[in-house]
Amino acid sequence: MNNLYDFTLTSIDGAAFPLSAFKGKVVLLVNVASACGLTPQYNGLQKMYTNKQQEGLVVIGLPCNQFGAQEPGNESEIRDFCSTKFNVSFPMTSKIEVNGANRHPLYQHLLEKFPGDITWNFEKFLVNRQGEVIARFEPKQGPMNEDLRTAINNALAH
Repeated sequence: MNNLYDFTLTSIDGAAFPLSAFKGKVVLLVNVASACGLTPQYNGLQKMYTNKQQEGLVVIGLPCNQFGAQEPGNESEIRDFCSTKFNVSFPMTSKIEVNGANRHPLYQHLLEKFPGDITWNFEKFLVNRQGEVIARFEPKQGPMNEDLRTAINNALAH
């Protein structure tokens, strides 16, 4: 697999979720959790998505229960939590594993360029309009982080 567009995930609603649908977009992939101290990042991620969507930004939330069992719910519970607590409208996938023997192939691909296990919930990967992974951001680098915002704006400009 050469880039983001080669992968198909499962949406939070159970449908096929081909990442090829985002060709030509700048994509921010975020492993998310509902019961984490960083969960309030949903507010900033949603605001960023709303403000930058017309410029070509897509935020994709990938629920993961591998860090402190902080995403214990099923897909329906996760979707309801995100929509009622944070008005999330950006795309979400079904739960995936980002580390270990069952690491999703998408994360194997992301980590080829930026090696090392995912450290916690809300780690972010930025993908340019050509489907190439161009940056990785630590979980505490939230949506208001200047480095993250600059990288997104630079990617949107190209």
